[in-house]
Amino acid sequence: MPVYEYRCNACGRRFSLFWRTFATAEEGIPVCKYCKSQNVSRLVSRIRVLRSEESRMEDMADPSSWGDLDENDPKSMGRFMRKMMNEIGDETGDLGSEFEEVVDRLESGQDPEQIEKEVPELTQGLESGPDMGI
Repeated sequence: MPVYEYRCNACGRRFSLFWRTFATAEEGIPVCKYCKSQNVSRLVSRIRVLRSEESRMEDMADPSSWGDLDENDPKSMGRFMRKMMNEIGDETGDLGSEFEEVVDRLESGQDPEQIEKEVPELTQGLESGPDMGI
């Protein structure tokens, strides 16, 4: 039973679709669950490498692994948050599509305050520290 990820070319949001069989996934027409557009693109799913939690936490704690993090640049914060999201993975619980949407918007260069004004439901429930910028 496959689950595929898509990006809507009309509204720009990411979403996942569950298909009962691979045949229905190939024959079916995906529809954006947000704006109901059929103008969507299938995304390449992420792969995961099995690592111990200790190893992942060590890497996250090392500032040299943070790359070119700039707290004042939304794109930089988005890249950093995506990296942390990928490191945490599903083992600690799904961060949710809302978190991914915030990261997508940051990576596109959108200002955190603008994100919160345009789509306040994306930041509801995301507890951020004073340095997170959202």
